Amino acid sequence: MDKFIIEGGNSLYGSVRISGAKNAALPAMAAAILTSDDVHLSGMPDLADVTTMVDLLEKMGIRTEGYKENAQDTDLQRSITINTSGINTYDAPYELVKTMRASVLVLGPLAARYGSARVSLPGGCAIGSRPIDLHLKGLAALGANVSIDHGYINIKAKKLKAAKIVFDTTTVTGTENIMMAATLAEGTTVVENAAKEPEVTSLAEQLVRMGARIKGAGTDILVIEGVHKLQGCSFDIIPDRIEAGTYIIAAAASGGEVEITNCNPRHLDALLFKIKEAGISYTETDSSITVKREKQSRIRSVSIKTMPYPNFPTDLQAQFMTLMTQGDNTSVITETIFENRLMHVGELRRMGADIRVEGNIAIVKGKTGLMGAPIMATDLRASASLVIAGLIADGRTEVSRIYHLDRGYEIMEKKLSSIGARVKRVKE
Repeated sequence: MDKFIIEGGNSLYGSVRISGAKNAALPAMAAAILTSDDVHLSGMPDLADVTTMVDLLEKMGIRTEGYKENAQDTDLQRSITINTSGINTYDAPYELVKTMRASVLVLGPLAARYGSARVSLPGGCAIGSRPIDLHLKGLAALGANVSIDHGYINIKAKKLKAAKIVFDTTTVTGTENIMMAATLAEGTTVVENAAKEPEVTSLAEQLVRMGARIKGAGTDILVIEGVHKLQGCSFDIIPDRIEAGTYIIAAAASGGEVEITNCNPRHLDALLFKIKEAGISYTETDSSITVKREKQSRIRSVSIKTMPYPNFPTDLQAQFMTLMTQGDNTSVITETIFENRLMHVGELRRMGADIRVEGNIAIVKGKTGLMGAPIMATDLRASASLVIAGLIADGRTEVSRIYHLDRGYEIMEKKLSSIGARVKRVKE
């Protein structure tokens, strides 16, 4: 098992190129199940979750080319070609699904094209309850017979038929699953309270390129007119807005001047608004953001509340909390998406942070000098917040269980080292 050793105190200078978005790549791969033609995806990130999805597809007899062969490339331009003509099972086994909740994204495509799916109930980060009942209710509304036994979801459907689906709460993967299923259903499906995240819009654009008829992507109402079949396509994975946001926060916390390239600033409006409110300077182009802060300059304490896109993302809450330990006053951080997403607080306290938790609210006292310490990552985004804490702490920080980090951040230690951080990966 690997861990990070971080020597804190350095300001950061240089440029970091953002990788393709994990949360766009995974549904894009699942969408390939909807056609027998080749689907070619460019800009794939080299991440543990993507490798798990490749393994899952191959376990089903689906052919993949390019990704594993080029997994050691350093130009961040990997691609994958997926062809489902050899699929021989519609099962997604527990040993693969348990490590990655996004595996459930194969449910919709399998039900739509093959009328059959058997998928283990998903796993992933322990950040709280993330039930998939909305996925299953949506598939049932489309005419699928849904049952659960021995920890597996079973789907049977002769032919999916259009329906009006209203999600009780906004769900990103649920929206993606139902949107993919509806592309091959008979009639026109309407999805209300749909997720508006850029990753959902990206998937819709890919499906349209494959021949789907989808309107309303990026709004809370999707209209999907079913078609008889879909075709192959070539498609570029969008940049990872959460990775970009993490480096923005790292630069703001550490001080210096860092250019974050290959990103879409419009996907980060909520974060950038708070960065500006905190008194941190940045400039942007159509595809880059440059953060600049003198190391001793003031950081204003600001409060945030996580909400579905386009509001402040839950996936940047932990990182922003670390930044707020350096604020000039007190900030209030409210987590509304996941009930267990404040587990990083205990580790930040070990480093000297003054944070009080009241239910789903963290009250962060600023002007806190963090000290290096042995700490343990509890989930993907918590890992990133602890790395940022190590960058600004006095002394040496050891972050263990960074396999969480490898699920969503590509070669993080190399990217940070390239802009002046003292970070190395070692075996525990």
